[in-house]
Amino acid sequence: MTRLLFVHAHPDDETLWNGVTIAHHALAGDDVHVATCTLGEEGEVIPPELKHLEGSAELADVRRSELAGALKVLGATGHVLGFRDSGMAGSPAAADPRALVKNVPAATAALHRLIQDLQPDVLVTYEQYGGYGHPDHIATHRLTMAAADQLPVWQTVVPQSWARQDRAWVAQQALAPGLRPVAADAPWDPSVVADDTVSHRVVDEVAGGVRATALTHHRTQVSVHDGYFALSNNVALRLGDREAFVS
Repeated sequence: MTRLLFVHAHPDDETLWNGVTIAHHALAGDDVHVATCTLGEEGEVIPPELKHLEGSAELADVRRSELAGALKVLGATGHVLGFRDSGMAGSPAAADPRALVKNVPAATAALHRLIQDLQPDVLVTYEQYGGYGHPDHIATHRLTMAAADQLPVWQTVVPQSWARQDRAWVAQQALAPGLRPVAADAPWDPSVVADDTVSHRVVDEVAGGVRATALTHHRTQVSVHDGYFALSNNVALRLGDREAFVS
């Protein structure tokens, strides 16, 4: 049995970035854990009936509950490190003394203690740019690499061929009202890499279905549709059944 520890910035990131891999290993009988650095206090809320939660003290508790529901579906054990969402780049939330970006050494120490307790075989997190440049994602990459010591770390990436296929697939769908595909000429996120740099791939249709179900628990942050999902920016992205890593 392999023990894996996934390290993420906010509730929903575990499912968005690694839901297929988490479910794949849980279904295989491995011991899967997820460390979440913050409770996503700065998240934008999608459903109109829940919009009152945005910016409120209640949102953290709601997102903690959403995280618990998603992890139960995925088959993983959760650990919340207890720092605060720093917001997007330039957000005043980054000045909060509890913000993750202000507490990378403390978060590194907290993760190191968790690693000592769990003794995982492998860590999984974002690549150095945090997938798309979110300050908390970048901080999470840095603190994971610092806490890893000699442990192998899988950094989540997207092969260019998959990114092209997924963008083309979404462009062909009849999307729900209000949603739109990524612009055809939009630049790729930093997590999109040349195929030949990828060291590990997980492709699992069953785990992909589990991921889709888990994502519905993150109701404040994600709208889930048939084969695709959207965040608060209303850009539709493919709900795939494959994930890739560099180590």
